[in-house]
Amino acid sequence: MHANVGDRLVVHGRTVGRTDQSGEIVEVRGHHGEPPYVVRFEDGHEGLMFPGPDCVVVPQGA
Repeated sequence: MHANVGDRLVVHGRTVGRTDQSGEIVEVRGHHGEPPYVVRFEDGHEGLMFPGPDCVVVPQGA
């Protein structure tokens, strides 16, 4: 997985009734765009993310 600051991280819901979550990548802590990422979610909280197979990076401007 590769990301840049400003890209969006989408975490797909894994259970019935759970919606996807989306947030802006505000910091890339790995080398060459690799995880972990600091993500600011739509509800305002920030967290350090090690994305799994249920996550997708959406490039900025896409």
